[in-house]
Amino acid sequence: MNFSVQIDRWNDACLAAACLAVAGHDLGGLRLHARAGPVRDVWLEEFRKLINPATPWKKVPVHCSESRLLGGLDLAATLQAGVPVSELGLLATCHGGIVTLPMAERAPVFLQSTLCSVLDEPLLRLERDGLTEQRLCSIAVLAIDEGVEDESPGEPLLDRLALSIDLDELSIAATDSFPFSEMDIEKARKSYKTVCIDDPYLESLCGACEALGIGSPRMSVLACRCARVLAALAGERNVGPDQLEQVLRLVLLPRATQLPAQDRDDEASNDEQAPEEHSPEDVGETEPPDESIEDKKEQTLTEDRIVEAAKAMLPGDLLSRLAAAQISARKNSSSGKSGVIHKSKLRGRPSGTVPGDPRDGSRLDLLATLRAAVPWQKLRAKPQGKALIQVSTQDFRVKRFKERSPSVTVFAVDASGSSALYRLAEVKGAIELLLADCYIRRDEVALIAFKGQCAELLLPPTRSLVRAKRCLAAMPGGGGTPLASAIELGAMTLQQLERKGCTPVFVLLTDGRANVSRDGSTGRTAAMEDTKMAAANLRTLSSARGIVIDTSPRPHRTAADVAEWLAVDYLPLPNADSKNLQAAVSATVRA
Repeated sequence: MNFSVQIDRWNDACLAAACLAVAGHDLGGLRLHARAGPVRDVWLEEFRKLINPATPWKKVPVHCSESRLLGGLDLAATLQAGVPVSELGLLATCHGGIVTLPMAERAPVFLQSTLCSVLDEPLLRLERDGLTEQRLCSIAVLAIDEGVEDESPGEPLLDRLALSIDLDELSIAATDSFPFSEMDIEKARKSYKTVCIDDPYLESLCGACEALGIGSPRMSVLACRCARVLAALAGERNVGPDQLEQVLRLVLLPRATQLPAQDRDDEASNDEQAPEEHSPEDVGETEPPDESIEDKKEQTLTEDRIVEAAKAMLPGDLLSRLAAAQISARKNSSSGKSGVIHKSKLRGRPSGTVPGDPRDGSRLDLLATLRAAVPWQKLRAKPQGKALIQVSTQDFRVKRFKERSPSVTVFAVDASGSSALYRLAEVKGAIELLLADCYIRRDEVALIAFKGQCAELLLPPTRSLVRAKRCLAAMPGGGGTPLASAIELGAMTLQQLERKGCTPVFVLLTDGRANVSRDGSTGRTAAMEDTKMAAANLRTLSSARGIVIDTSPRPHRTAADVAEWLAVDYLPLPNADSKNLQAAVSATVRA
């Protein structure tokens, strides 16, 4: 990125900071995509200078509990006063200010949904711990996104933040100037609600949203508000074309999901037709031009200008980023981790508290238990001795945890003579590459090899790279293809892993041409029938994901039939090397 482009991007970031400082809650907030560094620190420092020192500014950590976020019962004050006393949460104390959400791409769902509800309606409703209250909560959200690749905050939250800037790849030299002062912000804050935007410009913004594939009507409303703020910052009373182009960069382009369509046929072509012949009586009776036609032409020209500006300012890698976004949308939202999340009593990530009995092995949440008991003290007998509060079994609250089960990839490798002749070396290379990926994700790998008369579990589930590589190097090739035995052994292995609470993935690498039955006899017809029965048995015993990779140089229908019997994906790779095999299996493991 050349220096002039960096200057332009920094100027847009300054403009976005000024807009957020002026309008605040009316614009929802701003998504700041930037990793920790001096550029982000400079922007935050300059943005902080635009905010009135009396304006609340709170940081909400991603691990913030529900009671800390929304408020609840002040336990110490309640025990001292003898009546329920509430305490304000982070959001309520930030009314009229800015809420900073660092690492927004990792914020839990309940936190993002709470912010969405507050942005929709600036009213915070509290119904917990025997309290029922409502508090005003008009905030603007500054979501700091440090995500890479497919990591990003949830779409509902992004849909409520009008502004979006990207400070990655900017050098510190591009941050020399900041063209706005606190006086400019105060002046614009007093006047932006009186700025007018004409109907043609409104229709042009809506047309630009449609051309860029932005389907949310909320974004059109936020774009219009942002245009009025930009006009106020420029000292204008009406929104002009310059403000529309700025809205395009700050609001619409970061949310584009498609390239603008080709230029529409000029409607003026209809006007270029030969004029109708008039009779002599009509001469001198010229009708005045239709004002609606003139307005339509003006609106069309304005919309065309916006679309052309969008084409000029779209990043060159938009298509590749859109394709990557479509692929990531089909993946699990767990950022590449393949294990299934399940509830746990003793370990994992905390996920709130529920009524329960700690005698069943759960952990008691003492503070939550006391909060549940306090509202009922007036109805209960006075505690004996020095006790200040009486607790019953219905007040017990136990902690909830979410734990990700370990993922195990079970490879069943065809080491028969036909496979060994062509693809066994590539398969070994692919498995070595996959072992490195699994080690990074802390997943386990198991290896089944089948050749000759039966299948054998060469490598039980392990994370040891050295052990797995030794096992692969010592795996010889040759003999028949006992595919039915391999599927039976795979079914047993998958069932054992699921009983242990693991999330298994089954990867079968074969040409599908079975010629050895389960009893060791040879014969292709009987071997294929046994394979079909073994596949049906595996579907009954296990619900694991899987894939059949056809490793033959010329894909044959037999491998596709095996995949159909197993009810898994089928992938023919006639010209695959170890890297292609690795990519195919990694996509299945992370799906």
